[in-house]
Amino acid sequence: MYHRWEGGGLTAHGPALLVRKSIADKVSLAATYYVDMLSNASIDVVTTASPYKETRNEYGVVADYVYRNSHIVVGGSNSSEPDYEARAVNLDVAQEVFGGMSAVSLGFSSGSDDVGKKNSPEFAETARHWRYRIGLTQILSPRWLANLNFEAVSDDGFLGSPYRTALVFGASVPERVPSTRSSRAVKLGILGEVAGNQVAYADYRYFWDNWDIGAHTFGAGYRRYFGDRLLADVFLRYYQQEAALFYSDNAQTETLYVSRNRQLSTFSSIGAGARISYRAATLPGGQPLLVNGAYEFVSYRFDDFTDVRTGSLYSYNAHVLQLLLTTKF
Repeated sequence: MYHRWEGGGLTAHGPALLVRKSIADKVSLAATYYVDMLSNASIDVVTTASPYKETRNEYGVVADYVYRNSHIVVGGSNSSEPDYEARAVNLDVAQEVFGGMSAVSLGFSSGSDDVGKKNSPEFAETARHWRYRIGLTQILSPRWLANLNFEAVSDDGFLGSPYRTALVFGASVPERVPSTRSSRAVKLGILGEVAGNQVAYADYRYFWDNWDIGAHTFGAGYRRYFGDRLLADVFLRYYQQEAALFYSDNAQTETLYVSRNRQLSTFSSIGAGARISYRAATLPGGQPLLVNGAYEFVSYRFDDFTDVRTGSLYSYNAHVLQLLLTTKF
């Protein structure tokens, strides 16, 4: 795969590779490699520091095991960049019940991060992350199914950025954020066949945490086949978020915690995109060669984060591109 994000002064792109091997039709092993080559001149960077370039490399392994009506997934990953290293492990179990009409899933992930600061070897912090999830998928009719998912996340340690500053009475001070965070998210989705080879879907997600952030995400899409080679998908997504309790564009009181991280501010985004999957050829042995592409345009608007260079509210647009080539052998 080749992926690219471009928007708000940040460009992230690079290749990705996944190789999967099945064993005895019950076990599947996969290895992944993912690269982000970053060129950063975002609003945070250009107003407080100099643009920079760096590369993040991520390696992962996954094992899937199927036993009767159960599906077990165990995986791990490690990503590294010049000032940040993250490790994670995960376990997920899905079980079909009621004659295959319902499926229940449980999952757990644990992560550990080492946080550094470029050109400051004396700076060394850590962060830990725990994720717990549960889901239910229910067949409603021969054409429609629904799913409900819940996730709880706990974070502990250094949860800010060693480079970011905040404004207090117009003066720059180092960002100060709590060392713990607890968040929850619930998502409801529905998908169904509306005509032959045509599918419509919609979902809603609500997120809240003990930093006083609340967020709503609405999504909808339409998918259909054109002949027996091309599958096309168009989608729309809207996101709206309320600011963290300690966020301030320019604080007028001195408080224990203060941040000017725009991702903790009040903002909204709307994105529209399309995906295609095309069976380009049939290889020797009858295996298909699939070419997949996805593009999304996203517009961000901030309600209480200003561009200090102009004094106006900040906004930007982003372009997201993915190109994926898949085959079997």
